[in-house]
Amino acid sequence: MARHTGRILITIPTVLPMDTHLQQREKLRAARRVVVKVGSRVLVQRNGRPDLRRLRELTRDLASLRKRGVDVILVSSGAIGSGMQALGMKRRPTEIAELQMAAAVGQSRLMAIYEKLFAREHCRIGQVLLTHADLKDRTRHLNARNTLLAMLTHNIIPIINENDVVAVEEIKFGDNDLLAALVALLVPADVLVLLTTVDGFRAPTSNGRTHRVACLNGLTDETLSLAKGKGSELSTGGMASKLRSADMVAQVGAPVVIANGRALGIISQILAGADVGTLLTAPKQAGRGAFKRWLAYFQKPAGALTIDDGACKALTQKGGSLLPVGIRAVEGEFDVEAVVDIRTLDGRLIARGLVEYASADLRKIAGHHTAELVTLLGGEGPEVAVHRDNLVLLKN
Repeated sequence: MARHTGRILITIPTVLPMDTHLQQREKLRAARRVVVKVGSRVLVQRNGRPDLRRLRELTRDLASLRKRGVDVILVSSGAIGSGMQALGMKRRPTEIAELQMAAAVGQSRLMAIYEKLFAREHCRIGQVLLTHADLKDRTRHLNARNTLLAMLTHNIIPIINENDVVAVEEIKFGDNDLLAALVALLVPADVLVLLTTVDGFRAPTSNGRTHRVACLNGLTDETLSLAKGKGSELSTGGMASKLRSADMVAQVGAPVVIANGRALGIISQILAGADVGTLLTAPKQAGRGAFKRWLAYFQKPAGALTIDDGACKALTQKGGSLLPVGIRAVEGEFDVEAVVDIRTLDGRLIARGLVEYASADLRKIAGHHTAELVTLLGGEGPEVAVHRDNLVLLKN
């Protein structure tokens, strides 16, 4: 929609009308569980030293929510930055071993500060370090969820960070925006708050400046193309990362607010329904069960299946399973029960699921009818390649 404010003209198709926006803001008052992610540039000064004033303000804000009975989970960046300062590093390392070393040194320093500050507010905390592998594996995923819920039940504030000391590319989240989004889906949260150093998503105006967008109803490629900011030496994320992560959470029905973490009492303002930051919701908020969320958002697929138009219709319109006859191509090498993407002939990703066959066998039976499977495999096997109960449809 085009929106005029004096000389300002922004064209963003997903901006909500003001009355609808304010109604959505008002719903934030009812939130009983919130995940808050705070970025490195909010917590750490340019020289890498922790900013104690901002840390005090953050802990007071979170403690006030906890005392009102709101479950609070903090996803905190800053460990590598703190380690850089302690080790006298002038620039963020690029080698994995040096990054892990800085994280090992900085994590304990950062947690010691949090322990002291939250103790002043009579709040207990607990540290949780995760890698993507922890949330990808179903058993470890459930264990992580149960641990977090137990901590919340006992009025403990979990402080979560990526386990940088052991994380390598294959098991990394990439940035804490994604980690925070996955935690919000894991528990699940009523609201996700992403704190950064700007007052929200800013769109360009006709006079060459930018303007805060108060609310987005879903994320489009056009909106994403306007995102500015690629992180800094002390951080890995940017506005595009925040918007993508926020959209994941909004698609299952939980609103997300991107706001300025340097503003006093910003979290309390957000949960009071104040018009601060950028609120992101979804056009159609349809929640998914825990297993479907795990399939959709917590996986790095081991391969992909390309399917024909008939199979696509069976999955998307009839709620059916994927049969071998509908498979046109198999990518990657994987075993039974691996997670794979399911794509159309033109390359669109439409679903993700657990396969009933290893990749070698799927290549043998792809395009063949069920009656032919015994001959092709030399024995009986499942009639379906991906059962509908182990499959989730994806928006994009």
